[in-house]
Amino acid sequence: MPLKNFEDLSDEILDMQSRESERYALLYERLANQNDMTNEEQEALANEVKYEVETLEKTSAKLKKVQRWSSDQADELKTRLNEGKKSESKRRFLRRAPANSVIDYKETKSKNFAAGLNFYKIALICISGSFAGVVVEMLWCLIRNGYIESRAGLVYGPFNLLYGVGAVALTLILYRYRNRSTAFSFIGGIVIGSIVEYVLSWWQETLFGSTSWDYSEIPFNINGRICLLYSVFWGFLGVMWIKSIYPRVAKIILKIPNKAGKIITLALTVFMVFNALMSLCSVWRWSQRVHNVPASSAFDEFFDKRFPDSRMERIFANMEFDTED
Repeated sequence: MPLKNFEDLSDEILDMQSRESERYALLYERLANQNDMTNEEQEALANEVKYEVETLEKTSAKLKKVQRWSSDQADELKTRLNEGKKSESKRRFLRRAPANSVIDYKETKSKNFAAGLNFYKIALICISGSFAGVVVEMLWCLIRNGYIESRAGLVYGPFNLLYGVGAVALTLILYRYRNRSTAFSFIGGIVIGSIVEYVLSWWQETLFGSTSWDYSEIPFNINGRICLLYSVFWGFLGVMWIKSIYPRVAKIILKIPNKAGKIITLALTVFMVFNALMSLCSVWRWSQRVHNVPASSAFDEFFDKRFPDSRMERIFANMEFDTED
């Protein structure tokens, strides 16, 4: 078996280490007596030691690569085995998510239009993530506060690109760890989610002078943009996303015919780009109205009429502007 041979090779390396330790003991003895040597003998010894040091450093670097590889493979094999056993097994109310390794195999065999991480897969993840995030947050608001409030981030439809961008970022970073243990997904979720949340908060405040969330009252926050509590939530979301949500989304995509899938994805992408541009312009004009800047062009008048304050307040219920001069 290959793994047995690999183990035998490591045993040989350990045996060699034992023999080399005996040789180095003799070398240490010579180094201890180098003051009794002639200049030529000392120079020869110095060159010998220099060669040994270079050899050991190169060997150490190579062995570290082997150690990392073997550790990674052990973790991935164990994860694939455990998740493969549980893949789509029945729970009490629903089926488990398919294992990512199963999705990888089916995508390769079917030559699906969105196999791997291409444009179509990323676009569909962004769009579905933008929608799912709004639905989840609205339900959370209903459970927590007893009422439904818009959590949209775009003017047309229940979409919020914060969640879409977050889903894409989680996928791009965690995809290589999809068949690894959950610890990788958890740590990656914390890092990626926190970065995305901080950057988007800074971008919104810098561009529009507004904020949609503020964690200043929550302990362990950074400039009110991110905090430890929600960073940990991002960690759990990272695990949930790459282990449960992503494979389910990928399974649904697998059922879409290639030609129809490409057309649908391109159409939805055009719509989302248009939606994002309209949202950007409408929020920009809204921020001008908040600061008493009158309409100075047909462009301004269009957005004043199409997206008045009352409509914008319904869509962006949590957005607040800094009105201080």
